[in-house]
Amino acid sequence: MKTRPFAQIDVFTATPGYGNPVAVVLDGSGLDDAAMQRFAHWTNLSETTFVLPPTDRQADYALRIFTPGGELPFAGHPTLGSCFAWLAAGGTPQRADVIVQQCAKGLVPIRRDGARLAFAAPPVKLSSPSPTHLAQVAAALGLKSAQIVKAQLLDNGPQWLGLLLDSPDTVLALEPNHGRLVELKQKVGVAGIQPAQTAISLIAKSSREARAFASRDETPAVEVRAFAAPVGINEDPVTGSLNASLAQWLIDTGDLPARYVAAQGTVLGRAGRVHIARDDAGQAASTNSGQAASTSSGQAASTGSGQAASTHSGQVWVGGDCVGVIHGEVQL
Repeated sequence: MKTRPFAQIDVFTATPGYGNPVAVVLDGSGLDDAAMQRFAHWTNLSETTFVLPPTDRQADYALRIFTPGGELPFAGHPTLGSCFAWLAAGGTPQRADVIVQQCAKGLVPIRRDGARLAFAAPPVKLSSPSPTHLAQVAAALGLKSAQIVKAQLLDNGPQWLGLLLDSPDTVLALEPNHGRLVELKQKVGVAGIQPAQTAISLIAKSSREARAFASRDETPAVEVRAFAAPVGINEDPVTGSLNASLAQWLIDTGDLPARYVAAQGTVLGRAGRVHIARDDAGQAASTNSGQAASTSSGQAASTGSGQAASTHSGQVWVGGDCVGVIHGEVQL
């Protein structure tokens, strides 16, 4: 064991204790998979990360991401929190405007959005759940079929069954059977759009001025919850990867505007705020093979494995505030 710099960052909040914490080991060199997994299990946070030297010359640092139950190729709040910790510890990116993270999913650009950081959402692969599987998951959540407006399997590294429900109240009232979700091996992300936001979105489809108005509104447009019992977390407080997938899906369907704020963690006593913005200056691309990679414009290219990739008119960015809570050293 050796002494390693360590930080615990609260993500998607500016107030400690109201977001989603991530444990960041700022020097993961020399640690094997078992040691990383053991430490992640010990922290008992939804994710623990290990910063490493990059192997890709375009990247500023490499990151490995672990839940208590396994490694993830990509995750949102660990990406923002680890970048925040790396910068606070003196990390200097190759470019002033963009930090590039290397992870198992590929290269993930992260930009400074004022005081916030925002990552470029990797392209999401969409597919339809089978009616039988959807009915089993709905039963585990205590949902009636009429309460499910839309359903889609979402894969941007982490895989979720995304459910758009009929209201935020339905989202907040859920009491899932987590054991059954483990049996089904299914992580589930649910969203309910605020009624006022639904009206704005309908108008925005035909009004450029309404779209501009919606983009300035900082009131949460949607309530989100994430149930991840199959990886050891019954409910994740605030989830960047899920919000990224939901944004790509529901912006494309016209249910949400190109810029909005999502609330998550309410039931857990948190007040997470996820800031979504789609940059229509570029086109997200997909390929038939390979991992996600950063293009020269800072956008991510897709991986392909037989499922449909999301094709939308621009890059979705997922941002949030970060605040340091613990700074010190670990023996690891």
